[in-house]
Amino acid sequence: MSRHQLTPSHPDPGLAGLASRHPDVGLLPGPPGLHAGLGGPPDAWLPDSAEEVLLVSSSSVLRGEVERIVAAAGARLRVVGDALEGARHWDGAAAVLVGSDIRELPPRRRAPAVLVGLDGEGDSLWHLAAALGAERVAVLPDAAAWLADHLSRSRAPGPGGIILGVTGGCGGAGATTAAVWIAQAAARMGARVLLIDGDPWGGGIELALAAEESPGLRWPDLSEARGSIDSSQLSDSLPVSGGFSFLSWPASREQPVPVAAPTTTGVLDAARRGYELVVLDIGRGAGPLQSYAWDCDRIMMVVPAQLKAAVAAVRLLHEFPPVEAGLLVRGRPGAALDGTLISEAVGLPVQARVPELRGVAAAMESGRLLELGKRRNVRHFAAAVLDSLGDELSAGELG
Repeated sequence: MSRHQLTPSHPDPGLAGLASRHPDVGLLPGPPGLHAGLGGPPDAWLPDSAEEVLLVSSSSVLRGEVERIVAAAGARLRVVGDALEGARHWDGAAAVLVGSDIRELPPRRRAPAVLVGLDGEGDSLWHLAAALGAERVAVLPDAAAWLADHLSRSRAPGPGGIILGVTGGCGGAGATTAAVWIAQAAARMGARVLLIDGDPWGGGIELALAAEESPGLRWPDLSEARGSIDSSQLSDSLPVSGGFSFLSWPASREQPVPVAAPTTTGVLDAARRGYELVVLDIGRGAGPLQSYAWDCDRIMMVVPAQLKAAVAAVRLLHEFPPVEAGLLVRGRPGAALDGTLISEAVGLPVQARVPELRGVAAAMESGRLLELGKRRNVRHFAAAVLDSLGDELSAGELG
């Protein structure tokens, strides 16, 4: 799930964004059918072949916002007042939007695509989204342009890759090291891989790759990007190291340039469309998890085989979105806390063991992390992670 609360740059940024992408929509409620208001047939102007977007909400304000957005996406809107009524139409809809006034969902239905709420509802939206199992959150009207793009893509989905998030259960767990080795192994098996640095305060993942001089875009170069990003252009513009593309924060002393949440989402959407595997080094803490983790298909948390680390990991787990997660336990065989004990303590399954190697910190500082990634025990670790992702990324050749 993604957080989409835009910083307004126009008097009505959602409509301004829609007008730039869909010049036929304009700044009024769009086609003649919508001007008739709620009393008339709001979708009468749409062709019969238009796919249906379901909105579950009794809020007339939300309905008015969503009507214009669905019109911009070229779809037909069906509005139902509660989850019980929506159950009949749920699985037949191209996309489902659930209003923030809804508190429960019908049983045995697929998860809602987007929870939609209004500016001013605050953090309660994120808590509600987690409780409902929503995949994304859109705060209206600011996220109107993003939602129109999202609905357009969801109605004609192309092949998409997997976004694997990697985070540390405690400070110094080794999440960046694990992310680099996973990306390196997947590239070695022939997959199109992108490694994304999700921590603006981490010093730049390009240092660990000895690639700070490699030509290509970094996060600050994308800070002004808006709307849908072309996946091919993104791929062609990124630097490459170790056989995979990477998007890093620059390794400099300058203050990180803020990148807005809609830009981050646009980059991740383009990455999913352009690569078979996106390895996202999330960073640690509630902030990075809110910024990046909701877009992940799976999350792996690196936890050293130590009691204190397990306690810290349990605390961090409360910030996780409702996606599949697992543990990467770091430690030598025979450690005081083995993988089974760590798994029981944290409440997540162990997917692989990160090998404990001498010189990892020095290799990180000197840009030799990819050299360590060629070792057999590291390849075995990465193969286990990739195998856990399913048949699309079979790692049988890596062992």
